[in-house]
Amino acid sequence: MKRHKMWVGLSSVVLATSPAALTTAAPGPGAGERPIQIAQTKSHGGEGGGHASQAHGGEKGHSSKARPGGEAGEAVRAAAAGSEGESGEAGEGGTSARLPPILRLYRDVELIRGHLRVGNELVESGQWAEALPHFLHPQEEIYGGIARQLKSLDTPPFLTALKSLAQTVKAKNKEAYARARASVDERLGAVEKAVQAQESNWSAFALESIVEVLQTAADEYEEAIEGGTISNVVEYQDSRGFVMEADHLFESIADELARKDADAVQAIRVALNDLKAAWPALQPPASPVKDLGAVLADVSKIELQLSRFR
Repeated sequence: MKRHKMWVGLSSVVLATSPAALTTAAPGPGAGERPIQIAQTKSHGGEGGGHASQAHGGEKGHSSKARPGGEAGEAVRAAAAGSEGESGEAGEGGTSARLPPILRLYRDVELIRGHLRVGNELVESGQWAEALPHFLHPQEEIYGGIARQLKSLDTPPFLTALKSLAQTVKAKNKEAYARARASVDERLGAVEKAVQAQESNWSAFALESIVEVLQTAADEYEEAIEGGTISNVVEYQDSRGFVMEADHLFESIADELARKDADAVQAIRVALNDLKAAWPALQPPASPVKDLGAVLADVSKIELQLSRFR
């Protein structure tokens, strides 16, 4: 089992190069603020939280092997989520590192966007069959964990919109795809607006979300690699989409953050570019540009810089 990640150990290695960072980079949270979670001991169960084992098959680009601790279907996720109907983060040993529900919801919204982002890259390059898994994952593996929270936020459901979008990809209908994609984007935007209405410090909340998305991306990157090669193209592309979406979210708040600490914003941009080097193209290279340890180190560096904005 590979999915236990000792984030605290990795971050300690990074922090060791700058002892002062422990006191200057991570001050205590102000009143009413939720601290950005960095360098935690965390086990991620894949997208949207703890997923039961599932063998991927039948779709082009899916691995045929069972993925321990990997992604589960909607029905399995709903059962695992319990009465809340929310996606949790279950460790392999049965332990659970729970996120605040609103953060868990928005993390999952960003994961959906990451799927659609990389799927759109494939559509734009004419690779419709390869794109299809990325449009199926949101409805099969994430939506079931957020459905009840959408209702509590008084935002319209969008499972039907996700299914319609996947159908346009399956049909390779570019005109219908554009309309369906716009509909899904509108629904996701409505969820984001509802979350923003509940968060008095949106930039700090967005930074927490970025951390969670990047950690999930590292998990998916790990799942893509086997025997020193990238053997699971779909997981490689998933992780690429998540990193691209995290970068997009960061840029949406970068101007505001730069007014507080321009140097930190530039350092985060450099660190994100270093991380993105692991995904040089939509299709994976013959061998990884970066091994998992290097990716985890890059993510840890980004977390450390993000903590400067508490």
